[in-house]
Amino acid sequence: MNKIYLIFLLLSTALFSQEQPPILSYASDEYLGGSQNWGLSQGNNNYIYVANNSGLLENNGAQWRLYASPNGSVIRSVKAIDDLVYTGCYMEFGYWKRDGYGDLFYTSLVDKLGVSLIDDEQIWNIIEYDIWVIFQSLDRIYIYDTEKDTFKIIESSTNRAQIFNVADSIYFQKEGEGLFTIKNGEEKLISGNPIFKMNSVVGVFLKDKKLLVLIENGDFYFIEEGNVVQWNLAWKSETPLLKIYTSIQLHDTSFALGTISNGVYHITNNGDFIRNINQENGLNNNTVLSLFQDKEMNLWLGLNNGISVVNTESHFQEYIDRKGRLGVVYAAIVFDGIFYLGTNQGLFYKPVNSTSNFKLIEETKGQVWSLKIINGDLFCGHNSGTFTVNEDSVTLVSNLPGTWLVKEIPNRPNLLLQGNYSGLSILEKENAEWGLRNSIEGIDVSSRFVEFLSPYELLVNHEYRGLYSLKLDTTYTKVVASKVSDYQGNGSSLFKYNEDIIYTNSRGVFTLNSSKEFDLDSSLTAVFFNEGDDPKGVFTPDMGAKKIWTFSNSNIIYASPSALEDKLRKHSISIPSSFKRNMGVSGFENITPINSDTYLIGVSNGYITLDLGKVKESAYTIAITSILNDFYDRPSIKIGLADPYTFKYKENDVTFSFSVPEFDSYTDVNYQYKLEGVYDNWSNWSQAGTVSFDNLPYGDYSFKVRGRVGNTLTQNIAQFNFLVQRPWYLSILALVLYGMGLIALSFLIHRLNKHYYKKREQNLISQNRKALKRKKLKAQKKIVQVNNERLKNEIESKNRELAVSTMSLIKKNEFLNAIKDQLKQAPESSAVKAVIRTIDHSINNADDWKFFEEAFNNADKDFLKKIKSAHTELTPNDLKLCAYLRLNLSSKDIAPLLNISTRSVEVKRYRLRKKMNLRREDSLTTYILDL
Repeated sequence: MNKIYLIFLLLSTALFSQEQPPILSYASDEYLGGSQNWGLSQGNNNYIYVANNSGLLENNGAQWRLYASPNGSVIRSVKAIDDLVYTGCYMEFGYWKRDGYGDLFYTSLVDKLGVSLIDDEQIWNIIEYDIWVIFQSLDRIYIYDTEKDTFKIIESSTNRAQIFNVADSIYFQKEGEGLFTIKNGEEKLISGNPIFKMNSVVGVFLKDKKLLVLIENGDFYFIEEGNVVQWNLAWKSETPLLKIYTSIQLHDTSFALGTISNGVYHITNNGDFIRNINQENGLNNNTVLSLFQDKEMNLWLGLNNGISVVNTESHFQEYIDRKGRLGVVYAAIVFDGIFYLGTNQGLFYKPVNSTSNFKLIEETKGQVWSLKIINGDLFCGHNSGTFTVNEDSVTLVSNLPGTWLVKEIPNRPNLLLQGNYSGLSILEKENAEWGLRNSIEGIDVSSRFVEFLSPYELLVNHEYRGLYSLKLDTTYTKVVASKVSDYQGNGSSLFKYNEDIIYTNSRGVFTLNSSKEFDLDSSLTAVFFNEGDDPKGVFTPDMGAKKIWTFSNSNIIYASPSALEDKLRKHSISIPSSFKRNMGVSGFENITPINSDTYLIGVSNGYITLDLGKVKESAYTIAITSILNDFYDRPSIKIGLADPYTFKYKENDVTFSFSVPEFDSYTDVNYQYKLEGVYDNWSNWSQAGTVSFDNLPYGDYSFKVRGRVGNTLTQNIAQFNFLVQRPWYLSILALVLYGMGLIALSFLIHRLNKHYYKKREQNLISQNRKALKRKKLKAQKKIVQVNNERLKNEIESKNRELAVSTMSLIKKNEFLNAIKDQLKQAPESSAVKAVIRTIDHSINNADDWKFFEEAFNNADKDFLKKIKSAHTELTPNDLKLCAYLRLNLSSKDIAPLLNISTRSVEVKRYRLRKKMNLRREDSLTTYILDL
């Protein structure tokens, strides 16, 4: 194993000569500007500024923004210095400064020149030198003193406006005269060599304390003590004729050369070729108009059509198969100076020190699953079986379909175990040749993951059927004992690490105990399964470096022992969300060690290398870039970035934009925010660089936002404090008025209540009085009723007395009349006559009438008065007759009372009718009863 790593280490530099750093490209429809980009710069806020055909472009890391040039012409040059951005264009130059709203506004410097610009003059270059800013056109050099706000002008005609600041010296070329510098504000010739008179200078650098000049055909020349000596570069003789337009020396002292027709060339400080990046391998366009290296060492290319960013210091390198020849990479290895790739289309190879393309070994067309070096032989696990590989040829040693792996058998160097689609099989080496010996009976499941517990005991993992514990016979021909455990799950793995057998699935990490059962390993599970970023696929051990690798949706994860203890610690390397999806089928992730720090990762269109030595932590800051006050019926308006700010109540829709200036294509920037006052908890992470809040209630708010670049939080939290005013109806004045109104209303309600309750009290008193009166009346009525009943009873008693009295009189008179009648029949005598007189006197006794009258008046005391008043002409006898008729007595009953005959009573009745003027049809008795 160590020998293999040594080979990897020696060959890794040559191996990856075709790999390119990640490239992030922007088309004109993304930045919404013109196609050509003439200059690039970076501000102290890390924003990128681009001199574009349509104006000044600004990239804050989250979005592009275009500012139109001051006169509508093409901006040819840009230079960001401190908080100013200087630009030059057709007949104009000046600077841009950010206002309180986050926008750039322009200030012209042309009026300060004191002279007019030359007709059709354009500013092609801007550089900084101490307190001066130098603007260059094809005709002049303008030196602006930023402290004195004055200009000095140098006439300098050239056909290519190029000016260079090298080691605190300014260099420029004058057409037909040579290379000049500026000393004490005056031009001074450095070299009038014909090379610099006849060829355009596109770069001036310092190397080994000597001035190094690059001309447009790609030749370098040293100038030392007036002598011009060409720097001969071996790679250039093998390169087509170059036409260099622009160049730059990078921070690592290497050189980037931008060409007219073949992208950019990257060479070391010693002149060795590193790479050529062009449209074929990632750029938007092959014509490079400008170059710039930012603070994160990214190389920006302003192209004739678009903008590209090369992440030169990225820990990732790419080999992208844009023509689709390779397919999805499942395995990779270096063997005997040849680099092999196993893909879904076959086994490809190329010499490690070659820049040629990979070639397919024809016999291996189809799916390659694995590549393994065992005892000096390279085995290829293939859909068609197992091959041994020798340079560009292969030998089929097993035709059993679908070889997942080939594995050594403990203490049996002449035997190898194969895991196939349909079980296990044995390869045997005879006469220095490997061949299929037998399939193992008793196991027929797909055996992709296999680990030995002892020479005759092994485990086989099947994602869906479970984990098989097998015991083989001593000849490796059949299974003599087997057991299936219910461990399963997509993306499960089985491997050996430090003599421990480890099984993983989506639920955690398990280790085999002494009873040959798997227990959940809480410490390893805690290493890999936490922070909501769980592994999504298989685990891969790297025993050479004592690492365990796996992948999640947002990280490449590995665990390795720390320097001070053997306990595994987790390390996460951020990847974009598209990375995992580009790795092909989930559960078939592969990562191959190349040396102690470099790993190869297969993806669906090539492979990516990871250099752990280049992984570093960076510091990032986040800023709020703009604040908009939104309206549904009119355009939004910008709000100043200075806080605190006060919004009117009806202007309570607010949109915040924010960004982290980061331009690594393999790093996602996510944002998290909260609005204290409404949402006091942090939001979920999102890549959106804007957030809107609608219909905010009145109150004090504090908007806070932070960023996460990969796995690194920004150093700061951007904050904006603001107030949404109360609506007019809830203003302090309104509340005071409401208070006063409430007091007045309370007073009024009090008065009304007082009046109400007083009136209610009066009503209650009145009602009580009425009730008392009603009770009194009721009592009186009751008394009257009682009295009436008593009177009624009395009347009834009187009537009974009257009736008794009347009946007594009637009986008495009837008796006396009877006696009288009998006496009349007796012989007349004085004695009889005296008795008859006595009887008549008794019948007509006035005392009897008085007694009757008194009883009658007691029973019906008002009758006689009523009838007297109604008929004043009535005689006492008539009143007697009326009284008797009032008692509803018949004529027969009345006759004895009046001591007359019944006929006489009728006569009296008739006379009484006359006196009363009754009509014939009127009843006398009824009339008297109704009175």
